[in-house]
Amino acid sequence: MKAKTLLCLGMLVLVTPALSGCWLLAAGGAGAYGGYKAKEEGYTLRNPVKKERPSEQQEED
Repeated sequence: MKAKTLLCLGMLVLVTPALSGCWLLAAGGAGAYGGYKAKEEGYTLRNPVKKERPSEQQEED
């Protein structure tokens, strides 16, 4: 009985770190898919840093 319990505990200890990477990949994939679907619906990310265009620079001079 103790051998079976020890074996199960050992398997749990060895399998848990392997699954943590899988969960991270699954969460990343879900986030990427959500971003893709949002882009299809017309949503875009907005960057707070605006790059000035050459026409805007000439107006200030």
